[in-house]
Amino acid sequence: MGDLLEEEPTSEGKAELRDMIKETSAELEEAEADLQLLLLPQDPNADKNVIVEIRGAEGGEEANLFAGDLARMYERFAERRGWKLERLNAAESDMGGFKEITFMVAGAEVWPLLKFEAGPHRVQRVPATESQGRVHTSAATVAVLPEAEEVDVHIDPNDLNIDVFRSSGPGGQSVNTTDSAVRITHLPTGTVVSCQDEKSQLQNKEKAMRILRSRLLQVEQERQAADLSANRKAQVGGGGRSEKIRTYNFKENRVTDHRIGLTLYRLEQILDGDLEEVVEGLARDERERLLSEADQ
Repeated sequence: MGDLLEEEPTSEGKAELRDMIKETSAELEEAEADLQLLLLPQDPNADKNVIVEIRGAEGGEEANLFAGDLARMYERFAERRGWKLERLNAAESDMGGFKEITFMVAGAEVWPLLKFEAGPHRVQRVPATESQGRVHTSAATVAVLPEAEEVDVHIDPNDLNIDVFRSSGPGGQSVNTTDSAVRITHLPTGTVVSCQDEKSQLQNKEKAMRILRSRLLQVEQERQAADLSANRKAQVGGGGRSEKIRTYNFKENRVTDHRIGLTLYRLEQILDGDLEEVVEGLARDERERLLSEADQ
């Protein structure tokens, strides 16, 4: 009779059972969280490549130099992620920075990670032009646009005004003896895109159209869902130093993302493309916010 009775679990058996229960509970919580994420509305741009536009804003030549620093940061970040980066257009400044630079980034999870980079970026450092060693504050703006295919946006050729002109380098000097640069104006919206990097007028026109399609796609998506996303002007703000999503302080070796209160003391590594901790923090914050909104 006693053989038929179950034996009392040993201490080791009880501990093992408790561990199994904890592990199963953790797996259930993780599965539930994954299910909640799957039930959230899908981002229509999730699988799209992006076009990034960076412009020197407030701060003169120092702002243009900082725009160049940001462009290199994203180039190195793209290398780390195995993404492909293609320059579409650039206007260099006199000291080697960029008045503006536009490039496309292609690869897995490009939009979900880079979309958080849109906005005014502020830098605090001693400029190369400063002889007294004083710290200056300057800013550059970043816009991140989902790349649009021709099927995404219909553009009536009659709505376009296309001008050609000679390419120019820093300081306005001519770098091309032919009218290969292209400026396209979309008349209904007033959107203007210029490209001059290529020697061929046809290539510059093709690149300008890619940028134009992406800008118009974003405008249309924002019009359809104005309460879910900010428009392009809100992305980049006015470019003022007081408006910022992130601050890069060279004296303190500090980078602070003001949206999530994240501060890291490794500025050099971040400007060298080590952006993982920043963008993952922003992605995590977005997921938590969306889940919170879904529960309400």
